[in-house]
Amino acid sequence: MSTRRTSRPTRRLATQSVELAIAAPQVVAQRLTRMALAGPSPSAKDRREFSQMGQEKVLAFYQSWNAMWTQACQSQWQLAQSFGRAALSGSPGRAAAAAGQAASAAATRIVSAGLAPVHGKAVSNAKRLARTTRRR
Repeated sequence: MSTRRTSRPTRRLATQSVELAIAAPQVVAQRLTRMALAGPSPSAKDRREFSQMGQEKVLAFYQSWNAMWTQACQSQWQLAQSFGRAALSGSPGRAAAAAGQAASAAATRIVSAGLAPVHGKAVSNAKRLARTTRRR
């Protein structure tokens, strides 16, 4: 397996993590501000936003677990193929290293797949809420 192929999933995971680390606090701050400004009697628009907060977390959780499960199944097939090739290669040391790299890349892809729905929702919420904040 080439270095380029194994670094791509790692780079994607790193990018997702950084973007999520930036977007999540922005969303929390914007929503807490909105809650504070709404006070004890939020408008219908505020109530919809507050309801959406809970619904999207549940949906992202299920999407995340589904994506991780799907990626894990795909990775199992890829690892099985990798181990099969390693067994037939006649070079146990090189085959073991390749299998280890494949397992590491598989784990990274599984985590990245699980993070994708949460990342996507947080980034889109940060953009959407930033637009609505500017309009006020």
